[in-house]
Amino acid sequence: MGSLRNPVGPLPSSIYWRRRAVLASVAALLALLAVWTVSSGGGRTSQNGKGGGSGPRPAASITPGAPGSGPAIGTAPGGRDEAGAGGATGGDHGGAAAGAGAGGAGTGKNGEPGGSGSAAGGGSGAGPGQVPADSPLPTCAPGALQWEVKSTKNEYETNERPRLELLARNVSGTTCKVDLGPKQAILSITQASTGKAVWSSADCPAGAGNLFYRLPANGETTQALEWDRKFSSASQCQSPPAGSAVADTYVVEVKSPGMPVARTSFVLKQD
Repeated sequence: MGSLRNPVGPLPSSIYWRRRAVLASVAALLALLAVWTVSSGGGRTSQNGKGGGSGPRPAASITPGAPGSGPAIGTAPGGRDEAGAGGATGGDHGGAAAGAGAGGAGTGKNGEPGGSGSAAGGGSGAGPGQVPADSPLPTCAPGALQWEVKSTKNEYETNERPRLELLARNVSGTTCKVDLGPKQAILSITQASTGKAVWSSADCPAGAGNLFYRLPANGETTQALEWDRKFSSASQCQSPPAGSAVADTYVVEVKSPGMPVARTSFVLKQD
Protein backbone atom coordinates (compact mmCIF):
# COMPACT_ATOMS: atom_id res chain seq x y z
CA MET A 1 0.00 0.00 0.00
CA GLY A 2 2.94 2.35 0.65
CA SER A 3 4.15 1.97 -2.97
CA LEU A 4 0.78 3.17 -4.22
CA ARG A 5 0.95 6.36 -2.21
CA ASN A 6 4.69 6.87 -2.64
CA PRO A 7 5.85 5.68 -6.12
CA VAL A 8 9.22 3.95 -6.12
CA GLY A 9 11.53 4.45 -9.04
CA PRO A 10 14.44 6.42 -10.47
CA LEU A 11 12.10 9.17 -11.74
CA PRO A 12 10.52 11.86 -9.70
CA SER A 13 7.22 10.85 -8.08
CA SER A 14 5.32 13.55 -9.98
CA ILE A 15 5.90 11.72 -13.23
CA TYR A 16 4.45 8.50 -11.86
CA TRP A 17 1.36 10.38 -10.63
CA ARG A 18 0.88 11.90 -14.03
CA ARG A 19 1.06 8.44 -15.64
CA ARG A 20 -1.47 7.14 -13.16
CA ALA A 21 -3.79 10.07 -13.94
CA VAL A 22 -3.61 9.41 -17.69
CA LEU A 23 -4.37 5.71 -17.23
CA ALA A 24 -7.27 6.52 -14.94
CA SER A 25 -8.64 9.00 -17.48
CA VAL A 26 -8.40 6.45 -20.30
CA ALA A 27 -10.14 3.82 -18.15
CA ALA A 28 -12.91 6.26 -17.28
CA LEU A 29 -13.33 7.22 -20.92
CA LEU A 30 -13.61 3.58 -21.96
CA ALA A 31 -16.15 2.98 -19.24
CA LEU A 32 -18.24 5.95 -20.37
CA LEU A 33 -18.05 4.76 -23.97
CA ALA A 34 -19.25 1.30 -22.95
CA VAL A 35 -22.16 2.75 -20.97
CA TRP A 36 -23.18 4.99 -23.91
CA THR A 37 -23.08 2.07 -26.35
CA VAL A 38 -25.29 -0.09 -24.13
CA SER A 39 -27.75 2.69 -23.41
CA SER A 40 -28.11 3.80 -27.06
CA GLY A 41 -28.88 0.24 -28.33
CA GLY A 42 -31.16 -0.86 -25.50
CA GLY A 43 -34.32 0.66 -26.97
CA ARG A 44 -34.24 -1.46 -30.17
CA THR A 45 -34.80 -5.07 -31.04
CA SER A 46 -33.79 -6.94 -34.11
CA GLN A 47 -36.32 -7.77 -36.81
CA ASN A 48 -36.59 -11.25 -35.34
CA GLY A 49 -37.04 -10.02 -31.77
CA LYS A 50 -40.26 -10.05 -29.85
CA GLY A 51 -40.17 -6.49 -28.62
CA GLY A 52 -41.56 -3.53 -30.52
CA GLY A 53 -38.93 -1.53 -32.34
CA SER A 54 -39.05 1.73 -34.16
CA GLY A 55 -38.46 0.09 -37.58
CA PRO A 56 -41.26 -0.97 -39.95
CA ARG A 57 -43.16 -4.13 -39.08
CA PRO A 58 -44.57 -6.75 -41.42
CA ALA A 59 -48.33 -6.82 -41.88
CA ALA A 60 -50.16 -9.06 -39.46
CA SER A 61 -51.98 -10.87 -42.29
CA ILE A 62 -52.50 -10.78 -46.03
CA THR A 63 -56.06 -10.07 -47.11
CA PRO A 64 -57.03 -11.60 -50.45
CA GLY A 65 -58.38 -9.30 -53.11
CA ALA A 66 -62.04 -9.13 -54.04
CA PRO A 67 -63.17 -12.03 -56.24
CA GLY A 68 -63.76 -11.39 -59.91
CA SER A 69 -67.24 -10.61 -61.17
CA GLY A 70 -67.32 -13.57 -63.57
CA PRO A 71 -65.43 -16.62 -64.80
CA ALA A 72 -61.99 -16.09 -66.21
CA ILE A 73 -62.92 -17.76 -69.49
CA GLY A 74 -66.33 -17.04 -70.92
CA THR A 75 -68.45 -19.53 -72.65
CA ALA A 76 -67.44 -19.92 -76.23
CA PRO A 77 -69.89 -18.26 -78.42
CA GLY A 78 -72.18 -20.60 -80.19
CA GLY A 79 -73.11 -20.56 -83.85
CA ARG A 80 -75.85 -22.12 -85.93
CA ASP A 81 -76.30 -25.92 -86.07
CA GLU A 82 -74.26 -27.25 -88.93
CA ALA A 83 -75.23 -30.36 -90.80
CA GLY A 84 -72.63 -33.10 -90.71
CA ALA A 85 -70.52 -33.91 -93.71
CA GLY A 86 -72.91 -34.95 -96.42
CA GLY A 87 -76.11 -34.06 -94.57
CA ALA A 88 -78.05 -34.08 -91.33
CA THR A 89 -81.24 -35.54 -90.01
CA GLY A 90 -83.30 -32.40 -90.36
CA GLY A 91 -86.14 -32.25 -87.87
CA ASP A 92 -85.51 -29.61 -85.21
CA HIS A 93 -81.82 -29.34 -86.07
CA GLY A 94 -81.30 -26.39 -88.38
CA GLY A 95 -83.95 -25.33 -90.89
CA ALA A 96 -83.89 -23.73 -94.28
CA ALA A 97 -81.40 -20.99 -94.82
CA ALA A 98 -82.38 -17.45 -93.97
CA GLY A 99 -84.04 -15.79 -96.92
CA ALA A 100 -85.19 -19.03 -98.50
CA GLY A 101 -88.63 -18.44 -99.92
CA ALA A 102 -91.26 -21.09 -100.29
CA GLY A 103 -92.59 -21.36 -103.79
CA GLY A 104 -96.19 -22.22 -104.42
CA ALA A 105 -96.47 -25.97 -104.10
CA GLY A 106 -99.33 -27.51 -105.96
CA THR A 107 -100.39 -31.11 -105.89
CA GLY A 108 -99.34 -33.09 -108.92
CA LYS A 109 -100.29 -36.46 -110.33
CA ASN A 110 -100.69 -39.28 -107.81
CA GLY A 111 -100.30 -36.93 -104.89
CA GLU A 112 -96.91 -35.62 -106.03
CA PRO A 113 -96.22 -32.12 -104.65
CA GLY A 114 -95.58 -29.75 -107.49
CA GLY A 115 -93.51 -26.59 -107.64
CA SER A 116 -90.23 -25.81 -105.93
CA GLY A 117 -89.18 -23.29 -103.36
CA SER A 118 -87.02 -20.36 -104.30
CA ALA A 119 -83.30 -20.61 -103.66
CA ALA A 120 -81.70 -19.53 -100.42
CA GLY A 121 -79.25 -16.66 -100.33
CA GLY A 122 -75.86 -18.20 -101.02
CA GLY A 123 -72.26 -17.12 -100.84
CA SER A 124 -72.57 -14.50 -103.55
CA GLY A 125 -76.03 -13.42 -102.48
CA ALA A 126 -77.60 -14.45 -105.79
CA GLY A 127 -80.17 -17.23 -105.62
CA PRO A 128 -79.17 -20.30 -107.57
CA GLY A 129 -81.69 -21.15 -110.27
CA GLN A 130 -82.57 -24.15 -112.35
CA VAL A 131 -80.13 -25.00 -115.15
CA PRO A 132 -80.32 -27.52 -118.00
CA ALA A 133 -78.83 -30.96 -117.54
CA ASP A 134 -76.17 -30.23 -120.20
CA SER A 135 -75.03 -27.04 -118.45
CA PRO A 136 -71.24 -26.63 -118.51
CA LEU A 137 -71.28 -26.35 -114.73
CA PRO A 138 -69.68 -29.38 -113.06
CA THR A 139 -71.95 -31.66 -111.06
CA CYS A 140 -71.48 -31.18 -107.33
CA ALA A 141 -69.41 -34.00 -105.85
CA PRO A 142 -71.04 -35.79 -102.87
CA GLY A 143 -68.20 -34.61 -100.65
CA ALA A 144 -68.99 -31.00 -101.52
CA LEU A 145 -72.62 -31.28 -100.46
CA GLN A 146 -74.48 -31.18 -97.19
CA TRP A 147 -78.22 -31.55 -97.06
CA GLU A 148 -81.08 -31.86 -94.66
CA VAL A 149 -84.83 -32.32 -94.73
CA LYS A 150 -87.30 -30.88 -92.28
CA SER A 151 -90.99 -30.50 -91.62
CA THR A 152 -92.13 -26.92 -91.07
CA LYS A 153 -94.25 -28.15 -88.14
CA ASN A 154 -93.95 -31.03 -85.69
CA GLU A 155 -97.70 -31.68 -85.68
CA TYR A 156 -100.46 -31.08 -88.23
CA GLU A 157 -104.17 -30.76 -87.65
CA THR A 158 -106.57 -32.87 -89.70
CA ASN A 159 -107.17 -30.03 -92.17
CA GLU A 160 -103.48 -29.26 -92.73
CA ARG A 161 -101.14 -30.60 -95.37
CA PRO A 162 -97.63 -31.44 -94.17
CA ARG A 163 -95.05 -29.09 -95.66
CA LEU A 164 -91.51 -30.37 -96.14
CA GLU A 165 -88.32 -28.59 -97.12
CA LEU A 166 -85.15 -30.03 -98.63
CA LEU A 167 -82.03 -27.90 -98.21
CA ALA A 168 -78.85 -28.54 -100.20
CA ARG A 169 -75.67 -26.72 -99.21
CA ASN A 170 -72.47 -26.41 -101.26
CA VAL A 171 -69.53 -26.43 -98.82
CA SER A 172 -66.88 -26.19 -101.52
CA GLY A 173 -65.32 -23.12 -103.06
CA THR A 174 -66.54 -24.00 -106.56
CA THR A 175 -69.92 -23.30 -108.14
CA CYS A 176 -71.58 -26.50 -109.33
CA LYS A 177 -74.99 -27.94 -110.18
CA VAL A 178 -77.00 -30.36 -108.08
CA ASP A 179 -79.76 -32.72 -109.18
CA LEU A 180 -82.79 -32.41 -106.90
CA GLY A 181 -85.21 -34.09 -109.26
CA PRO A 182 -87.71 -36.67 -107.89
CA LYS A 183 -85.78 -39.54 -109.45
CA GLN A 184 -82.40 -38.44 -108.04
CA ALA A 185 -83.17 -36.92 -104.65
CA ILE A 186 -85.84 -39.42 -103.67
CA LEU A 187 -88.10 -38.27 -100.86
CA SER A 188 -90.20 -40.96 -99.20
CA ILE A 189 -92.76 -40.93 -96.37
CA THR A 190 -93.24 -43.98 -94.13
CA GLN A 191 -95.89 -44.62 -91.50
CA ALA A 192 -93.95 -45.23 -88.28
CA SER A 193 -96.35 -47.67 -86.58
CA THR A 194 -96.52 -50.06 -89.56
CA GLY A 195 -93.22 -49.36 -91.33
CA LYS A 196 -95.16 -49.07 -94.58
CA ALA A 197 -94.04 -46.60 -97.24
CA VAL A 198 -97.04 -44.46 -98.12
CA TRP A 199 -95.57 -41.95 -100.57
CA SER A 200 -92.45 -41.48 -102.70
CA SER A 201 -91.36 -38.74 -105.09
CA ALA A 202 -90.05 -41.45 -107.43
CA ASP A 203 -93.53 -42.90 -107.93
CA CYS A 204 -94.90 -41.63 -111.24
CA PRO A 205 -93.45 -38.08 -111.24
CA ALA A 206 -95.52 -35.71 -113.35
CA GLY A 207 -92.51 -33.76 -114.64
CA ALA A 208 -88.89 -34.52 -115.41
CA GLY A 209 -87.17 -37.03 -113.19
CA ASN A 210 -84.00 -34.91 -113.06
CA LEU A 211 -83.94 -31.24 -112.13
CA PHE A 212 -80.60 -29.45 -111.88
CA TYR A 213 -80.02 -26.30 -109.85
CA ARG A 214 -77.04 -23.96 -109.83
CA LEU A 215 -75.39 -24.00 -106.41
CA PRO A 216 -72.85 -21.21 -105.84
CA ALA A 217 -69.68 -21.78 -103.83
CA ASN A 218 -70.71 -21.89 -100.16
CA GLY A 219 -74.33 -21.33 -101.24
CA GLU A 220 -77.63 -23.07 -100.50
CA THR A 221 -80.91 -23.89 -102.16
CA THR A 222 -84.17 -24.96 -100.56
CA GLN A 223 -86.97 -26.85 -102.32
CA ALA A 224 -90.41 -26.96 -100.71
CA LEU A 225 -92.87 -29.86 -100.98
CA GLU A 226 -96.46 -30.13 -99.80
CA TRP A 227 -97.98 -33.57 -99.26
CA ASP A 228 -101.72 -33.96 -99.82
CA ARG A 229 -101.81 -37.07 -97.54
CA LYS A 230 -102.60 -39.31 -100.52
CA PHE A 231 -100.80 -42.58 -101.18
CA SER A 232 -98.59 -43.34 -104.16
CA SER A 233 -97.45 -46.49 -105.92
CA ALA A 234 -95.05 -46.93 -108.81
CA SER A 235 -97.35 -49.60 -110.29
CA GLN A 236 -100.52 -47.52 -110.00
CA CYS A 237 -99.78 -44.33 -111.88
CA GLN A 238 -103.16 -44.22 -113.66
CA SER A 239 -105.24 -45.16 -110.62
CA PRO A 240 -103.45 -44.20 -107.40
CA PRO A 241 -104.23 -46.17 -104.24
CA ALA A 242 -107.40 -45.08 -102.51
CA GLY A 243 -107.57 -43.53 -99.09
CA SER A 244 -105.37 -41.06 -97.24
CA ALA A 245 -102.96 -41.05 -94.35
CA VAL A 246 -104.37 -41.63 -90.87
CA ALA A 247 -103.34 -40.08 -87.58
CA ASP A 248 -99.85 -41.36 -86.74
CA THR A 249 -96.19 -40.44 -86.75
CA TYR A 250 -94.56 -40.37 -90.18
CA VAL A 251 -90.87 -40.60 -91.03
CA VAL A 252 -89.46 -38.63 -93.97
CA GLU A 253 -86.27 -39.74 -95.71
CA VAL A 254 -84.31 -38.29 -98.60
CA LYS A 255 -81.86 -40.54 -100.43
CA SER A 256 -79.45 -39.88 -103.29
CA PRO A 257 -76.51 -41.90 -104.66
CA GLY A 258 -73.33 -41.19 -102.75
CA MET A 259 -75.11 -39.18 -100.06
CA PRO A 260 -76.08 -40.23 -96.53
CA VAL A 261 -79.78 -40.47 -95.77
CA ALA A 262 -81.40 -37.30 -94.37
CA ARG A 263 -84.36 -37.85 -92.03
CA THR A 264 -87.04 -36.06 -90.10
CA SER A 265 -90.55 -36.82 -88.83
CA PHE A 266 -93.92 -35.25 -88.13
CA VAL A 267 -97.24 -36.20 -86.55
CA LEU A 268 -100.71 -36.20 -88.09
CA LYS A 269 -103.04 -35.49 -85.17
CA GLN A 270 -106.24 -37.30 -84.38
CA ASP A 271 -109.58 -35.62 -85.07
